Amino acid sequence: MNRYEYEQTRKKTGVRRKLKKSVRNFISRVMITIILFLVALILVRDNKEFKKLVIDNIYNKSFKFTEAKKVYEKYFGKVLSVDKIVPEEGQVFNEKINYKKSNVYKDGVELEVQKEYLVPALESGIVVFMGEKEEYGTTVIIQQINGVDVWYANMDAKDIKMYDYVKKGTLIGQTKSKKLYLVFQKEGKYLSYKEYI
Repeated sequence: MNRYEYEQTRKKTGVRRKLKKSVRNFISRVMITIILFLVALILVRDNKEFKKLVIDNIYNKSFKFTEAKKVYEKYFGKVLSVDKIVPEEGQVFNEKINYKKSNVYKDGVELEVQKEYLVPALESGIVVFMGEKEEYGTTVIIQQINGVDVWYANMDAKDIKMYDYVKKGTLIGQTKSKKLYLVFQKEGKYLSYKEYI
């Protein structure tokens, strides 16, 4: 075997060793992940306090997109502008919510509006809930870019879906009657509606 053949054989052997090491490393990481997942499942099944902690922190708390954005920008820089990704399409109103009368209702406000009133988004944000809320009816919750969660209740929302980004003034739905319920909430505290409408 000459020097060239020896070097080629040595390179092939080195590549094989690196490949074997990489495969072993990958398999061991997958096994560790599986083991940790199984241990977590066992803890959840047998430990009621741990199960309650997981349910409270994962299922009962809403994810704060504005906080995630701040952390991302702190460590990775500016987030890509949604305006450059999302095309300029859709119906946009240049108006605030028009109402005849307002009354305090539960944690928010009841507004008297026209029948089948088209409801615009008060501020840009992400749709974080769509469904029924007791004593409010069909509700859409938008987490605004300022961190305030706004509930729009007693309306049909057909043109938006969960986790859609909606711009300020975008049509989010149509009221079912002459009443629109709004609730303003930030970090678990209800806010006065007078600052926002």
